[in-house]
This record gives sequence, structure tokens and C-alpha cells, in this order.
Amino acid sequence: MFERGKRMKGWEGTFRMPIGGRSDKPRRAGYTMLLDKGLGLNATKDLITMAADYIDVVKFTFGTSAFYDREIIEEKISLLKKADIDVMPGGTFLEVAVWQGTYEKYLRRAKQLGFSAIEASDGTIEMDLKTREKIIKEALDAGFKVISEVGKKKPEEKPALSLMHQEIEEDLKNGAFKVIVEAREAGKGVGIYDERGNVKVSEIDNILAGGAEVNDLIWEAPIKNQQQYLILRFGVNVNLGNVPSEDILALEALRQGLRGDTLKKAYLENSK
Repeated sequence: MFERGKRMKGWEGTFRMPIGGRSDKPRRAGYTMLLDKGLGLNATKDLITMAADYIDVVKFTFGTSAFYDREIIEEKISLLKKADIDVMPGGTFLEVAVWQGTYEKYLRRAKQLGFSAIEASDGTIEMDLKTREKIIKEALDAGFKVISEVGKKKPEEKPALSLMHQEIEEDLKNGAFKVIVEAREAGKGVGIYDERGNVKVSEIDNILAGGAEVNDLIWEAPIKNQQQYLILRFGVNVNLGNVPSEDILALEALRQGLRGDTLKKAYLENSK
């Protein structure tokens, strides 16, 4: 099975990356969150073999993990953790547990199954600041890394900017490792993207105006043009989430200047 740090890359020593400075695992910057809608064990093993160095956390999105047989979910989590990849259930699943009053049971079962991280979100249900604080601190006390999320899944329910600023600040103060900016798995019509998936620059500016550091945020960016904009604006080590499993190496090539979209900038900057 995969052993990190013991394999030589095929082209190692023949050239240097056009965009240098890529962080190594374990990372606090350049974090990549992979979206897993139901990969099987063989697909998970292939993913680890090909791309474990570039994946920091895998999210079993929505409530998809509710449909896994227990032995499958335990084996899948074990494979990912052995490759130095955190694993968490989707935030929608947590919202169901909070809504139904079973959050403590949810955390216990997540621990029994082997999850290492918890996503704390309120993209669908309503949750006040005290409740957010409670669920974050209880997850931390249970030994999980906590990644929270701000924003709503429906654009018409978009929270006030002042509330988003407050939630980001409070979540980080309460121990969240990072805060995700909601954009759903489609990356269209929600958060910092318009209905066609184009970046709304003013929305990014407005979020950052609250004082959050870019390194504290994970921008959900499932589409290439979104990833490209964020890399060109914030650099190789911007934190990106909701990346489809089939796009992990393509994203890494984009980060490090091995795609024309980011190579062009590196070429122009280093040819002056």
C-alpha cells in the first residue's frame, strides 16, 4: 500500500516547477478538500496511489456515508488515514443530527467508524452562534479536527455579510481548523459564484473585508475556471474544496504551473 515520501516522481530532477513554493503535507496552507460522492474501495485505492500527496481531507459528501455497509466505511476510512488523509462526513449529515437532537450519538459513531474530522455547517437548517460554538467545541472535545462552513445552499437564504464575518471569526476562535465558504458541489449560483459558475470578485472582497486571513478559509471551487482565478489571485497555496476526485492531479498541475492557464503568468513573470 501507499507509503508517503518513499517514491520518486517520474520526471524528478529534469525540470523545476514553473510555480514554486508548493507546501508539503501536513499542510496549513494549500489545503485541498476532495469531494467523494461514493467511490468504491478499489477506486479509493487507485486514488491514494495516484494522488495521496495532494489530498488533505476527503469529505463523504452530503449524507452518502449513511448508505455504506459498516465494514466498507471502516475499511475506506482506514485506507485514507493510512495515506495521511483526513476523512469527514458531509455537513448535511451533521445538520440532520443537530436537528433531530442526536448530535452526541453522531459524534460517538463517527469516532467508532474512524472519521478524523467533522464538518460543522448550517447550510440548510438554522443554527445560532451559541449552537455553532457548542457543536464545534463538542467535536473538538471528542478528538476531531473541525472544519466549519459559512453560507447557505439556497441563494435566497444568503446570510447577511456581517453575520458571515461574525461566524468566521467566532468559529476560528472556538477552535475550527478552517472555515469553508459555501458554494455547493456544483459551484453555480451560490456564494462567490454566479449562475454560470463565474467568480463574483466583489463577493470575495466582501468576505475578506471582515478581517479573515485567506489561509483560514477554504474556497469551494469544483470548476476549473474557479480554481484558476483563486490560484492566480492568492497563489499556489490557496485552500480549495469540493474538488472532484477525477480532477485532483489536474488541479495540482494548475497550482504548480503545469497547465497553460497558470504557466502563462509564470512564464511572463520570469521572462522579464
